[in-house]
Amino acid sequence: MLEIVKRDGLARLCKFETRSGILKTPALLPVVNPKILIVTPKELYNEFGFRAIITNSYIIKNDTNLKNRAQTEGLHRMLDFPGIIMTDSGTFQSHMYGEVKVTNDEMIDFQKSIGTDIGTVLDIFTEPYWTREEVSRSVSETLERTRHACDIKGDMMINGVVQGSVYPDLREDCARKMATMNVDVHPIGGTVPLMEQYRYAELVDIIIASKKGLAAGRPVHLFGAGHPMILAFATLLGCDLFDSASYAKFARDDRFMFTDGTFRLNDIQFLDCNCPACRGNTLESIKKMDKKSRESIIARHNLYQITNELALIRRCIEEERLWELAEIRCRAHPALLDGLRRLRFYKDYLECKEPISRDRAIFYTGSESRARPAFHRYTERLLERYVPYFHKAAIFTDSKKPYSKYYASGFNRVRAAGYTPIIMSPFGPVPAELDEIYPIAQSLFPGIIDCDTNEDVKKMTDLFFEKVKFEEVISENEIKSGNIEYDTNQIRVRATAMYQFGPEATNALLHGKIDLVLSRKTGKVRNVISDGEHVLSMRANDGFYTLRPEGAKRIIELVPTPKFRAIVVDDAVPYILQGRNAFCQFVANMDPNIRPMEEIIVVDKDDNFVATGRAILTWDEIKSFKRGIAVKIRSGGSEV
Repeated sequence: MLEIVKRDGLARLCKFETRSGILKTPALLPVVNPKILIVTPKELYNEFGFRAIITNSYIIKNDTNLKNRAQTEGLHRMLDFPGIIMTDSGTFQSHMYGEVKVTNDEMIDFQKSIGTDIGTVLDIFTEPYWTREEVSRSVSETLERTRHACDIKGDMMINGVVQGSVYPDLREDCARKMATMNVDVHPIGGTVPLMEQYRYAELVDIIIASKKGLAAGRPVHLFGAGHPMILAFATLLGCDLFDSASYAKFARDDRFMFTDGTFRLNDIQFLDCNCPACRGNTLESIKKMDKKSRESIIARHNLYQITNELALIRRCIEEERLWELAEIRCRAHPALLDGLRRLRFYKDYLECKEPISRDRAIFYTGSESRARPAFHRYTERLLERYVPYFHKAAIFTDSKKPYSKYYASGFNRVRAAGYTPIIMSPFGPVPAELDEIYPIAQSLFPGIIDCDTNEDVKKMTDLFFEKVKFEEVISENEIKSGNIEYDTNQIRVRATAMYQFGPEATNALLHGKIDLVLSRKTGKVRNVISDGEHVLSMRANDGFYTLRPEGAKRIIELVPTPKFRAIVVDDAVPYILQGRNAFCQFVANMDPNIRPMEEIIVVDKDDNFVATGRAILTWDEIKSFKRGIAVKIRSGGSEV
């Protein structure tokens, strides 16, 4: 069973419950070859902190001694590992050496007999060079084997492996069918050849296609991915689990793993690593070691690189800055940069999972940053929802933040002349009344903008002015003075509501006489009063609104269900009225267009107001999870 603890777009920190304990994700499962133990499983647990490993049940089954021990002692005792053990089934051996002489039923039964926590179906490894017809037939066979494995797995968890080679549509179809089965983990298989050949753009296609079809409430395992160079990027794409034998394989070849690549001992000029394995050693001392000692040192170094990178990834998810880390890591190799740039093709899908705002500012690391869903959302909402107060525009080109502070006199001058101030920024055109919303105010860019970003901004600017159709667009320097009366705060209030909620809800919220409560310290809008009712409060950290109960009731009255709503079962209503959060299992329906951290109204089955809050998960995620918070409740009907 899976529970989300923290998210950062597709990436997530989760608790994955198994019969041998809880695994915190993202996590890597080191591959343990029971015949060759460079680092023992007990050391992996105690010294490195790995709480799960993966070993190969096919190898164990084909070795008489190992087979007898595993069936007699149990896998955990045989390997002396107190944590979670996953077993592979022989599929990878079929990729490496040809067809394996074993059936799917035999492998499922054997994995059960040795006490495996998470077993694997004997799926068919779909090679990148196979024809579409070959892949399609193999996927059908894998699906049939998985259906049968679910019937006979007993209390063992089962891996339902997504196959489909390099055909995204076959991957997505396989994933959707796999999601309907009683599997527990969703590995994405057949990807090792792509990673070995540095075909990371195709790997992105495969992962995204699989994620589109998979059940959100199950962990996604990227089979064969274990190099620290790729972990941040793969986590960003929504992968929760990884495994790899590379730490040991590379050590046998005297190769050190780092976040920026793999380097041979004889090619390294200086050992600048302070991990426990390398500490106290020099390149010369390592070279002088006997083969076994040297292999042990390098394997441990590789494991420390992996654990350190995973710890950094978890911290970045907590701090909502995994995008920055992934963008930095992808600059370690041009092929990884290809993968990062491929994300431009999936902006719509990524935006659906992107929080409406974050607690941290966006750091721009290069033109690839513009593929982030936050940029895409701003562009789409500006083009779809923005309505100018004045029908003429004045362009400001020197983008120093905060815009409203540095250009206050200029903004006042052009508004008084009947013009809307538009700032040209790395996001594209920014109407001055939207300059405090996330991510406009909460972003940092270099002073020298690259050519690709300038080109993107130009294209967006053309789209914006084509859509808005101002009567006149001129430079702010061309405007001298005017005497038109206006209220800057009233303009900001409506523009922000339109951007955040859209026209239908804005008209429901803001009608009649609008009064504003301003902050005594900053003079900025804090509360919005419509016809005497407190309907909205403006947040200082992201420039968006908190929805008040009276505002929520106005939306319920005028906007049809389920828009802006989470509908909960009757049993949950009394608890939510007391201020308790709405959990996944109690949400019967929800607006599918709600994004994470968006304002949402909780109602009962008859559309009666219950509470307001912020969505933690999307509707497709809520349907898939059996536990965890769906809506973080802020205020309920009991307080009004």
